[in-house]
Amino acid sequence: MKNIGLITIGQAPRSDVAPILEKYLEGKTGLVQSGVLDGFTADQVRAQFSPGPGEYVLTTRMTDGTAVVISRERIQSVLQGKLDAMEAAGIRTILLACTGVFPGLHTSSAHLIEPDRMIPPVVRAMLDGRRLGLIGPLPEQEEAMNEKFAGGGKRIPFAAASPYTGTEADFRAAAERLRDQADVIVLDCMGYVEQHREWAASAGVPAVLSNALMGKLIAEMV
Repeated sequence: MKNIGLITIGQAPRSDVAPILEKYLEGKTGLVQSGVLDGFTADQVRAQFSPGPGEYVLTTRMTDGTAVVISRERIQSVLQGKLDAMEAAGIRTILLACTGVFPGLHTSSAHLIEPDRMIPPVVRAMLDGRRLGLIGPLPEQEEAMNEKFAGGGKRIPFAAASPYTGTEADFRAAAERLRDQADVIVLDCMGYVEQHREWAASAGVPAVLSNALMGKLIAEMV
């Protein structure tokens, strides 16, 4: 059976995300996981990868379930190295398990699937004129997410609730904030799971889970 590579910007294996993808792959292919932060302690992550002023902020998960906040710029070279190693191991299709934007990532011949390139256009097609609302992990990610989905145009209603530290109350509050401003809510992080989607949908607005959407799309490609 052929394998798909799954690279997380946190630590592998991702026991939260992988089962969602595997559900839609239906045994057609296996997952080989690798993490940018594999082998690093929490203290090392804070020392080496914490965001500086003006840097692109991301959040992810360690294998013990704790959340860390990291800089895209500071992990970029490590991430590229993970891609290179996975391709060298013979993996022909590689999924980046992050919805953030990573300019300049590349492979030699393997098919690199970047959710930020797929989710926004698919969501725009699904909306068909309806209003979009976004839930993301951190308040400081609002500008980057708005740029990704609106391209510097109109403002998209946004609320923050972390997949790693957020409570049911946080998600319900985020959904309530968006209820009168959105017809569809997208949970824009690969770390969200079905429970988060259910909480986000509690306000009566349909909610889309980014990793489930990617799972469905990838299942048609293998």
